[in-house]
Amino acid sequence: MKKLVVLISGEGSNLQAVIDACRQGRIPARVAAVFSNRADAFGLTRAARADVPAHALSPGDYPDRAAFDRALSHAIDRYQPDAVILAGYMRILSPEFVGRYAGRMLNIHPSLLPLYPGLHTHRQALANGDDVHGTSVHFVTEQLDGGPVILQAKVPIFADDAEADLIARIKTQEHDIYPLVIGWLLDGRLALNDNAAWLDGGLLPPAGYAAE
Repeated sequence: MKKLVVLISGEGSNLQAVIDACRQGRIPARVAAVFSNRADAFGLTRAARADVPAHALSPGDYPDRAAFDRALSHAIDRYQPDAVILAGYMRILSPEFVGRYAGRMLNIHPSLLPLYPGLHTHRQALANGDDVHGTSVHFVTEQLDGGPVILQAKVPIFADDAEADLIARIKTQEHDIYPLVIGWLLDGRLALNDNAAWLDGGLLPPAGYAAE
């Protein structure tokens, strides 16, 4: 069976969605290990409850980002994963780390990329008066939240929405589309070629498969 390693920094709801999808057969793999840069991340508890090895590495134990990422990659490689899945992992990755897993590393970002890379995407969408927000699954490249988009999901923004409302609406979509895309990758349907995403041999448009 194919293996996933998942990287998290926080609550781990997308990790739970991936674990559940593996158990249900919607992802043809198992989660072999979970790593976090925060020892207090609740996602580590989720992993332990699912009998998945859970590890925390503290960036403060290393002299710089490159050294931390080297240690992390060596720990990941012990599990020989077929894919590395970022699920709320809140660290900028070194070029060496990205290159090591190029084409095998996915991220899910809570905006309709290229809109709102980085943090506080929901807050920005509300502050700007947007009427639509969403989430994007993309390949990880050296550009922060700039890798080729594979699939997006859109949600409406209502006049009385608070940030928490929008976050909850987005997470519902994330928990559906992320396992789907991971399955595409593991089934060999999805590939990263020449800094572009390809699905079933066809080049995906800039906004991914869900482009209107």
